[in-house]
Amino acid sequence: MTSSKTTKKVTKSVKSDTAKAKSSNVWTDEEKAAMKERAKELKAEARANQNRAAGESDLLAKVAALPEPDRSMAKRLHAIVTASAPDLLPKTWYGMPAYANKDGKVVCFFTPASKFKTRYASFGFNEDAHLDNGAMWATSFALQELTAAVETKLSALVKKAVSGG
Repeated sequence: MTSSKTTKKVTKSVKSDTAKAKSSNVWTDEEKAAMKERAKELKAEARANQNRAAGESDLLAKVAALPEPDRSMAKRLHAIVTASAPDLLPKTWYGMPAYANKDGKVVCFFTPASKFKTRYASFGFNEDAHLDNGAMWATSFALQELTAAVETKLSALVKKAVSGG
């Protein structure tokens, strides 16, 4: 059991040490808070950049392993998505190329035809994509080839998906 006297001594000692530390500091509380906040920001930026690089590396490795014509289509889609929505983070999702928001939620993804042995590839959007249009809207698009017109439409969809409305 701790006596009341011992508790008071410890409390006085802690208060005394804290007062000494405060009087010897060069930085104000506001300056310390600002430095701590900036350090948090830099750490967050570094993590985001590392995750982006690692995610993109994984995605590009999966793309390189795809058979043609899926590989060419996936490369072109990667260029379209990264140009249209540079804040999306490249990653793999169920072994497929995907792009996530800052919360890590997949916004859009590419399903190669070879993945499920289907006659066409597809490009899809998840619920975090802001494509709502009335009571019904498309969330996936079949792709047999990427023409200039298709690329323009996909770019516009990706931009709308991340725009918030």
